Amino acid sequence: MFVNRIEAGKRLGERLINYQGMQGLVIGLSRGGVVVAKEVAKKLSLPCDVLVVKKLSGSGDPELAIGAVAPDGVSMIDAELAHIVGLAKQHLQKVIKEKSALVKQKTQLYRKGRVPLVVKDKTIIIVDDGAATGATMEVAVKWLKRKHAHRIIAALPVAPSDIIRKLQPEVDELIVLETPDEFGSVGQFYQHFNQVEDEEVIQLLS
Repeated sequence: MFVNRIEAGKRLGERLINYQGMQGLVIGLSRGGVVVAKEVAKKLSLPCDVLVVKKLSGSGDPELAIGAVAPDGVSMIDAELAHIVGLAKQHLQKVIKEKSALVKQKTQLYRKGRVPLVVKDKTIIIVDDGAATGATMEVAVKWLKRKHAHRIIAALPVAPSDIIRKLQPEVDELIVLETPDEFGSVGQFYQHFNQVEDEEVIQLLS
């Protein structure tokens, strides 16, 4: 469906062309979303920044997202799913604490002393390379609302239809290029889906 994240970003930028030159900001979710967001930002002549979010996984399955955390103690938990997989509240709190510390560490690493991310009263295009569970995009939107963003546009190259139904009411606009019927993982819809390293994120933002 997509050659790589760069191509996906260019295609998203074309769909978002109405936002070219507006007073706003393109934000990529770390790490893969930053590659996509950078191409969107170039197309729209807008600044690009990063939001560090981390998925909370079930104890037995690292791919099963039961929630996610963002900076400033913002988190989102699927309580029903956590109950189904038998995740104890104490263990969940421990994982949230660990992931929140990692979010803070990575945020400092990527910002390299630059001023904190400011979204208040701005139109924000929040971008990722795709959504399998929607947890990281959900927590990002929650963080943007907490920080009083004026308008939130979520943009994804690919996501399943159930995630679209979940995200749509939470944002002002949702752009998804592809909604395949069968969805295993985001990577299956890319020819090249290499791991994005910290150094690449820093370089893209510099």
